[in-house]
Amino acid sequence: MQGSANLNVMIKAARMAGRSLVKDFREVENLQVGTKGPGDFVTKADLRAEEIIHEELMAARPSYGWFGEETGEVAGKDPTRRWIVDPLDGTTNFLHGLPHWAVSIALEHKGEVVAGVVFDAAKDEMFYAEKGAGAWLNNDQRIRVSGRTRMIESVFATGIPWGSMRTLPAMMQDLARLMPQCAGVRRWGSAALDLAYVAAGRYDGYWEREAKTHDVAAGLVIVREAGGFVEPLYEGREIFADQMLIAGNGGVFNKFAQTIRSR
Repeated sequence: MQGSANLNVMIKAARMAGRSLVKDFREVENLQVGTKGPGDFVTKADLRAEEIIHEELMAARPSYGWFGEETGEVAGKDPTRRWIVDPLDGTTNFLHGLPHWAVSIALEHKGEVVAGVVFDAAKDEMFYAEKGAGAWLNNDQRIRVSGRTRMIESVFATGIPWGSMRTLPAMMQDLARLMPQCAGVRRWGSAALDLAYVAAGRYDGYWEREAKTHDVAAGLVIVREAGGFVEPLYEGREIFADQMLIAGNGGVFNKFAQTIRSR
């Protein structure tokens, strides 16, 4: 797909950061690792990737705002637009040598995500979308959500909280209700890729009870442009404010959402 100038800048930045991360991934055992909190690590590779993305995006659009996982939020001269960036979604996978992590870049305009890129550098898969232009994989492969309509044939993804995270009891109840009705639940450790996989029809749905904005922003527009649904986990709320969401294809979304929302 021939994307807009903004999308092309995002793809270029994601590829540059991805190349840097792949190089570090090959030497993962030698990385210096610091701890931000239980199960949440930061590495030199992570910080370097965010620096690369920041330099590329802000050089192209210096007036836009910025919200990065590691560097936080900076207001821009243009209050209507901001970049939302996670340079390495799936850091724990990265540190354990598991090749399932991604670069996530989104563009928000007046509170709505209008473009998104999720780059799986380890597998060289670039998922991207712009509002009104469909969702795509790599250069020219149009992607769509799956056409499954039966819960028992569907596979879902989620992020299971660890340790003392506050939503662990609710998540265990979710699993108890959902698993008898479906073909399986996966927890692969990257929210950005979970949403990209829903868009590509690999998963039939996804939900998360502690979804950080920078993890899921790009995936929201990719799923919607692939024909899927994305909603707050609880109706009438806001995804970014609550940090909870549910996504899926049209065939199972209502039943899936009903199952997760019924407490």
